[in-house]
Amino acid sequence: MTAEGGAVPARPADRYGTAGKGKPSKRWRRWLYVAIALVVSGAIGFVYYLNLGTTPIEAERIGFEERPGDAMQVTINVTRDDDSKPGVCVVRVRDKSGTESGRREVLVPAGAGHSRVNTVVKSIGTPVTADVFGCSYSIPRYLSTP
Repeated sequence: MTAEGGAVPARPADRYGTAGKGKPSKRWRRWLYVAIALVVSGAIGFVYYLNLGTTPIEAERIGFEERPGDAMQVTINVTRDDDSKPGVCVVRVRDKSGTESGRREVLVPAGAGHSRVNTVVKSIGTPVTADVFGCSYSIPRYLSTP
């Protein structure tokens, strides 16, 4: 306060800047948060696409039949996008409790886009059902033919 009527003296503009600008704008932070959210959303979408998209080779169990000696014959139908490449499918059997009791990798030779394959899977106990665990074009060395 001044003695002449209570007015506050003006601040020198060249020293402190102009009055009235107040706090700097926070718009850049908002745009930064939007950009980060878009990048994270895009990354999550890409991962979901890779994991839940269509598979190049897949199999469906057509039937199964119990065999003597705790074994089961399983018939699968393999569908693939490139019939010129061989593939491998993992077939498994389950016991009465639902746990996996036997597993076998089956080589699917190159040929038609749809292939029907039969295999016998040995089990630890008495198998009651069979299913296909999955398929791939990555064939292990011990399954490939010389």
